[in-house]
Amino acid sequence: MSNIRLTISYDGSRYYGFQRQTGKPTVQQKLEDALTDIIGSPIQITASGRTDAGVHAMAQTVNFHTDTSLSPDEIFRLLNNKLPSDIAVREAKYASERFHSRYNVLKKVYTYRINTSGFSNVFEKKYVFDFFESLDINKMREASELLMGTHDFIGFSSVKKTKKSTVRKIFDIVFTEKSGELDITYTASGYLHNMVRIITGTLIEIGAGYKEISVINEVFETGDRSTAGFTAPAKGLIMEYAVY
Repeated sequence: MSNIRLTISYDGSRYYGFQRQTGKPTVQQKLEDALTDIIGSPIQITASGRTDAGVHAMAQTVNFHTDTSLSPDEIFRLLNNKLPSDIAVREAKYASERFHSRYNVLKKVYTYRINTSGFSNVFEKKYVFDFFESLDINKMREASELLMGTHDFIGFSSVKKTKKSTVRKIFDIVFTEKSGELDITYTASGYLHNMVRIITGTLIEIGAGYKEISVINEVFETGDRSTAGFTAPAKGLIMEYAVY
């Protein structure tokens, strides 16, 4: 039995997220259906994480076990011929028997793209969030420093009451200013549901002057989702890669 590791990219615009859902198109469903057809037996994949509806991925990692005689190179070629044009396999290779795409993750990196140019870019509109008010990047950076480290991020998520831990660790938040665009890149141990999008919305409101920097600590102290900022649209978010 072989353990095959794939690195995939996808445009999440027309999918209801990564995870398979009955009667709805998802990335997992497209991948598993294509692999099952190619290999000739049911295939179930595991991913480093489950992206939400409309979220994109540059280098998502998945793995699956199979007794196929096909090599990774053959799977790579056949799968790319079978998949729709908005999902692509970037790499296919053998992994160790114990490799697990989700459980072996050390860090995950996401980037949120904000269009600040003042006009909509028709070629990028599916991949950026248009925000045309003035942003104080220095205030956003100062606020982001309060997010660093290990905290209970339930107030920065759409998670309701749960027995599972809502504590996560953010290692780094990097702001990259380009011509007409601001990118915010997050590196963390893991993320709660909508965590990156809610943190981004909060930082945008701080940068625009709608909230004070102190709101970060207020959310941590109260765990109150309503105190944080808006949930930034899914289309601006891309999963960059997972670190193993």
